[in-house]
Amino acid sequence: MLLQQLSTDPIYVLRFIVIIIISITLHELGHGAAAISQGDSTPNDTGHMTLNPVIHMGWVSLIALCFVGIAWGSMPVNPRKFKDGAIGKILVAAAGPMTNIAIAMFCIVVINLLHSSTRHLISLDFFRLAALINIGLGLFNLLPIPPLDGFTVLSEFFPSFKCIQNHQGATFVLVILFVTGSFQLIWVAADFILAALT
Repeated sequence: MLLQQLSTDPIYVLRFIVIIIISITLHELGHGAAAISQGDSTPNDTGHMTLNPVIHMGWVSLIALCFVGIAWGSMPVNPRKFKDGAIGKILVAAAGPMTNIAIAMFCIVVINLLHSSTRHLISLDFFRLAALINIGLGLFNLLPIPPLDGFTVLSEFFPSFKCIQNHQGATFVLVILFVTGSFQLIWVAADFILAALT
């Protein structure tokens, strides 16, 4: 529980919340920008091309983030308007995770630039956490499980998978993975990648 850490490490909690909000907001804007490039004006029409995290995450997600460290976001798009059809769907779906990877790479560059200076320890801690979180978010969203972006990409390459997209048990898989702690493997992988690049 994130709330329990507030008394022991409030600076970490604040950093975590700020980074998650920024990362999810930019993730969704990545989807929106890709959709617009595909000829879909829905993100603009619905007012979602904004840096306001409330628009992307909603109050329930923001409250859940502050109390339990879990958050989500959304970007309305209309795949029927994509000029490149299935390719457009793949590009729009992949744009979110790729945005997180781009953020992580930016943070890694900053870390490597500041690494030799002890005067920037606070900045280093922030950028390390930001890199770790964004690598993790990128990997998580690329999982081929509905409703994650990775499933959208997979189902466009293999249309036969689309039949399970709205199946009740599909989202339940995410719940099982979360409850069993299986998602910790993503953070282990993210930590390994970060260590290898810094």
